[in-house]
Amino acid sequence: MKKKRVFILAAIAAVLCLLFSLPIQLVSTSSDDREKIVFWHEMTGSTKDTLVKLVDDFNNSQDKYEVVPYYQGTYEEVVQKVLNTYGTDASPTVFQSADNSIAQLYDSGCITPIQTFVDKESYDIEQIYPVARNFYSYDDELFAMPFNTSQPVLYYNKSLLEEHGITLSPKEPTYSDLSRVAKELKEKAGNSVSGMSMIGYSWYFEEFAANAGVTLVDNNNGRDGTVTKATYNSTAMQETLSWIQEGMKAGYFTNYGSGSTAMTNELTAFLSGKTGLMVRTSGACQQIFTGTDDEIGICYYPHPDGQENNGVSIGGAALWISNDKSQAQQEGAWAFIKYMLSAESQATWQAGTGYLALNKGSQFTDTLLDMYKENPALAIPSQQLATTEPNKANAGIFMQGMNQSRLLLQTAMEQVFNGADVKKALSEAEKSMDNYITQNNLANGK
Repeated sequence: MKKKRVFILAAIAAVLCLLFSLPIQLVSTSSDDREKIVFWHEMTGSTKDTLVKLVDDFNNSQDKYEVVPYYQGTYEEVVQKVLNTYGTDASPTVFQSADNSIAQLYDSGCITPIQTFVDKESYDIEQIYPVARNFYSYDDELFAMPFNTSQPVLYYNKSLLEEHGITLSPKEPTYSDLSRVAKELKEKAGNSVSGMSMIGYSWYFEEFAANAGVTLVDNNNGRDGTVTKATYNSTAMQETLSWIQEGMKAGYFTNYGSGSTAMTNELTAFLSGKTGLMVRTSGACQQIFTGTDDEIGICYYPHPDGQENNGVSIGGAALWISNDKSQAQQEGAWAFIKYMLSAESQATWQAGTGYLALNKGSQFTDTLLDMYKENPALAIPSQQLATTEPNKANAGIFMQGMNQSRLLLQTAMEQVFNGADVKKALSEAEKSMDNYITQNNLANGK
């Protein structure tokens, strides 16, 4: 009898363990009769806190829908989870996905284009900055709503430059503007300071191309048809990498390598006053401005000499709606997205995370006006975003295989930074990507 009782208790314990080990998404229920909207995201830390606050604000603003956020890991993990759970009760209604997966998700057949909802209610999409909309559009159809968005900018240690009597005057610097300042700082400060740092990060390569007005794959970055070949080895990109390599050979640019450790080391050097100039995402504003007592300035991303800047693309992620959910749930997801893209919500988002507010009206809210008044430099990334005219070069690359492309470009950058021939490095990357594109097109019947 005692053994039987122990067995029963053990069985009950096992069942309870199984129940409590199930994903919360599958066992939790709404506290009222509102339509439950499952939202998958990838935000962590203080950014997650701001996101959750906005979700709570939406839930409290109406009584028809309840959005329930679930952290699901990295961007790459979420894409696979979305595709693997599609058509099941475990899939989300709305999810966040990054810039490198847009063609994959567009081709998957798993999403309802945002344009569907825009057209249905004549939503004023013009209130969202055009360069952000352009990135997540194809054939003039907006398939996802840009959300956590950043652009690359140039940070400079204003205190360090002023200490040595150096001025970086243009808000839109050219390559030679940066070379002049970096060289002058190196000469005046000596070996203890680097003029400008650089890492092998392929997103920077993509943004240099965008600002130079050139595409990196054919068919206008895949915006006019299926990509068939890479176009990395253009004159503009040869000149860009040659400019960086020349600065490194002369000693006024510093090569920090590539990868997360390189980014950490580069940032540490900049915050400690050991580097004068650094390119990095606008999303790092808060971390940079709170990480040093020095006065920091911001400029637009640099562009080649002898031409106007074309405008950079964007990075980050967008909000997507799954088409395997009921119409009521999809309408709830759309209501949530509209709330998140309102002027006030986007202002709260930028102030709390460093990501750029995408609603034009956000710039007139007290939230951002007060922030800019306290630190005028924080307005510069928003000005760059607002003044960027969308075109095919800064629309971003629309093709499957972005991770492969970025890996090859990073390798080419590493080679060049270590002294390799620029044309040869880009040619090898281009050839490898062409082979990948050919095989991928064959596999997908293109």
